[in-house]
Amino acid sequence: MKLYKSDKIRFISGLIFIIIIYSCYYIFFAENNNSLFIPRKIKHVIRFLITIVIYLVGTFHLGKLKDTWMSSIWHIIHISGLCIIASLGLFDWLVADLSLSLKVFVNSIQEILISPGLYVAMGLLNKSLNKTSMSKNV
Repeated sequence: MKLYKSDKIRFISGLIFIIIIYSCYYIFFAENNNSLFIPRKIKHVIRFLITIVIYLVGTFHLGKLKDTWMSSIWHIIHISGLCIIASLGLFDWLVADLSLSLKVFVNSIQEILISPGLYVAMGLLNKSLNKTSMSKNV
């Protein structure tokens, strides 16, 4: 049984899921005044889990497309970003507090990984590369 009729529907549904998760994260956690009372380690876990959920959604929706390179780039970007976040997070937990500049760096990496922008950029790149390859075949 095929869940999606086309790659386009599959891509758009993945984008919708990522937008919903991203929006919920910011509405209920990142921009919520009540999140100030959450302990620092719990915040780390929540942020890490949201990043992993976005990674899994993208993996599911990009992994079955005809263009497998998109899935490979998705994996490379997310796994390297998650390794950086996890290593700095463990340093923060076990050794010493991170400096403000490192915290900003980690937040920037996490924002890149969870924002729908990366997913959309991959779709636009795929579309432009498919157009150039189609025009060369004609």
